[in-house]
Amino acid sequence: MFLSLSLSLSITPFALSHNYTKPSPIPKAAPSDLLNLLGSKSQASTVNPSVAKEIRSCFKFLVPFHPTPSIAKCSSRRSLRSSRFDDRSRREEDELVWWPPQSVLELARLAVDSGGDPGAIHRTLDPAIIPIPNVHGSKKHKCELTRTPYGRRFISEELNSYLKFLFELIAARSAALGLNITLNRFDLFHGHLFLAFDNNRLGILFHAKEFPAYDEKAFPYNMGYCQIGSNVPYDASMNMRNILWLAPIPSNSTKDWEAPGVLVVLDARPDGIIYRDIIPDYVHIARTIYEDDLGDAVVDVNYLDTGNAVPNYQIFIC
Repeated sequence: MFLSLSLSLSITPFALSHNYTKPSPIPKAAPSDLLNLLGSKSQASTVNPSVAKEIRSCFKFLVPFHPTPSIAKCSSRRSLRSSRFDDRSRREEDELVWWPPQSVLELARLAVDSGGDPGAIHRTLDPAIIPIPNVHGSKKHKCELTRTPYGRRFISEELNSYLKFLFELIAARSAALGLNITLNRFDLFHGHLFLAFDNNRLGILFHAKEFPAYDEKAFPYNMGYCQIGSNVPYDASMNMRNILWLAPIPSNSTKDWEAPGVLVVLDARPDGIIYRDIIPDYVHIARTIYEDDLGDAVVDVNYLDTGNAVPNYQIFIC
């Protein structure tokens, strides 16, 4: 009996291993997968289904994804000059993301028609140089918030207004996700404009929670002069510090558009695929996605408070 039992136990693993097929591991996600899933249906179909499912679980949309086709006709002619930010309905705000004003659509088409040439975008900037101001005591602490000591703006005032609109919209809608973004030099004040590698789609990767406060337990890291005075806590909201805006995708062959605009928070929670595969190991603590991984970096877009007693936010492109 003992021998029989021993043989049965020794044979069983062999039989199981002979018939057992080890499941294939989920492929590693690439930064391009993020953009493809936020593009046209044909682009989304190129992403491995298992990867797509995991990535989609990390999308937290500030504006609903996929508007109805009828929206495109009326909202593509919408102008930012028609009303102030506080006067717009939620639907009007959504439409301005799905189908931005004409000047934004023209920039998106220029990005594609130029073959993804950053110089084409640079030539739409006003050559006038604007000094970067002392933002809430930044110069007192030797803090340099921008890449250069001066900035520029687009020739089109509507384009500049649209950038302001995006910053304000992100801040206004962040609370619903538990993010609670504030427009200041420690939290949200900049984004990185890029042209996607695969299709030259125009996008901006915004970074909130830029300078968390030093804390011996929660965040014992010295980030330099610009961290001095920060009251931004290092907590679970850091997982959602990467916010992505994508312009509508113009067709290569017609005047039509392949996909609407997008505004989404990329959740980099530690148990998610973005944290695991997209964010470099050396910045896991900061949860930073880099624009250079999404496309060719073109300019930085900064939204800085130039006022004193009364806030006065202005765009500075560096």
